[in-house]
Amino acid sequence: MNALIKLELARALRNRKFLFFSVLYPSIIYLIFSSSAGANERVDGSGLTVATYLMVSMASFGALTAVLMGNSERIAKERESGWVRQLRLTPLPGRGYVLAKTASAAVVSLPAIVVVFAVAAGVKQVRLDAWQWLALTGVIWAGSLVFAALGVALGYLASGDAVRPITMIVYFGLSILGGLWMPSTTFPQALQDIARWLPTHAYAALGRAIEQSQAPHAADIAVLAVYFVLFAGGAAWLYRKDTLKA
Repeated sequence: MNALIKLELARALRNRKFLFFSVLYPSIIYLIFSSSAGANERVDGSGLTVATYLMVSMASFGALTAVLMGNSERIAKERESGWVRQLRLTPLPGRGYVLAKTASAAVVSLPAIVVVFAVAAGVKQVRLDAWQWLALTGVIWAGSLVFAALGVALGYLASGDAVRPITMIVYFGLSILGGLWMPSTTFPQALQDIARWLPTHAYAALGRAIEQSQAPHAADIAVLAVYFVLFAGGAAWLYRKDTLKA
């Protein structure tokens, strides 16, 4: 399995387009949004400046990009090319393949988080305590595993041609409705009610609680835990189903 993880990392690091969208793209969006909205203005109901509020949103968005977009399309194409079938002929267990995909995506997601933080601190003068920076990095990185599981599930759900549009719909839907691109408090009440139950909303809420020096809300942790079980369970079921087809 270690050899497969190294292979996956090498492939991801050679993909310049993927690295741009997963590492640099969220930082660029952060600078655009925070500048247009007024970095020092306060977001209603949070007590945080726009620059601080959006920092967690875009760091979460970057991690989401790395683990979701990276996993789903690559897995679907590997299924069609026969690579997954070849791996099944080796001693590598099925869980090893899934873990290798998740681990490689998680490693790539870390730079996306760190770069957004560096831009926020260096350009927008966001200041937090050392423990907050460390806690934010750990929480956002660990939370990305929820969406890594979703990426694996989508990779086994759709074909190589269909996976990209399906993933893009899920990707932008979760990002926008979950409040990563703009505060969900600006949404109509009906959309706010929907947003509260989305994993991306709970994901960013954990980071914002740390920024406010508060303990994460149990409801947000529970939402993420439930989604992780659903996504991981769905990925496992789809993998077994695909194995039977092979």
